[in-house]
Amino acid sequence: MIKRELTDTIVIHCSATPATMDIGVDKIREWHVKDNGWDDVGYHHIITRDGTIEPARPEEMQGSHNPQTNYRSVAVCLIGGSDANGGWLNNFKDEQFVTLKALLLNLIKKYEIKKIIGHYQVDSRKECPSFNVPDWLEQNNLGEYTQV
Repeated sequence: MIKRELTDTIVIHCSATPATMDIGVDKIREWHVKDNGWDDVGYHHIITRDGTIEPARPEEMQGSHNPQTNYRSVAVCLIGGSDANGGWLNNFKDEQFVTLKALLLNLIKKYEIKKIIGHYQVDSRKECPSFNVPDWLEQNNLGEYTQV
């Protein structure tokens, strides 16, 4: 892993799993390390279905979640984001969104965050995290961090 020298962006992801799949960092680590051959989980923080934050990749290290932003961003992954057939679906629980906002506020204070984006905003092949991030940021008084 490489230490991240710049941190000015947060990228919000989802695990692209149905609401019935209540997983966490251990399962995602298995997918990323065993199945993908990566050195660790690609994300820095995982927000489980009950709103618990699970630490994943060490926060000071570059992520492995999006090639365009790994060198400058912290990655947050919400568990959920797809229907039973693998289609994109905002199936997140209120507890997850409450935790997401609190985590974003903490990361904004810790780093010089300039923007918060959804994965789909830097990878047009994705709809991850299955909700409109700029709209959600506006609704949660974080609109100054949107990138439309």
